[in-house]
Amino acid sequence: MGSREYLGEFEQVVLLALARLDEGGHGAAIHAEILAASGRDVSIPAVYVTLKRMEGKGLVASRVETPAEGGRARKVYTLLPDGHAALLRSRELFDRLWAGARIRTGGAS
Repeated sequence: MGSREYLGEFEQVVLLALARLDEGGHGAAIHAEILAASGRDVSIPAVYVTLKRMEGKGLVASRVETPAEGGRARKVYTLLPDGHAALLRSRELFDRLWAGARIRTGGAS
């Protein structure tokens, strides 16, 4: 991801949820974190599609974990340094935009 590229809203949401999880997380855990932190109920397939796209961009990495005793293997995602950098760039962009915004409460004028 080039330094001039910014994350889309849902990419930010997914990466931030992943960043909130210690040691990475699988799609269902990321989905649960998004729901718990934002109240936004997104589809699990949308989370996986976004993770796959961001893995292709080098923002996250995945590995397959096999449980010690039975159960099924699952793909676990980890936020990479480029993912951290992309989140910081997006935050800085919005901080700059918010700093100059004139937001009125009580409706449009």
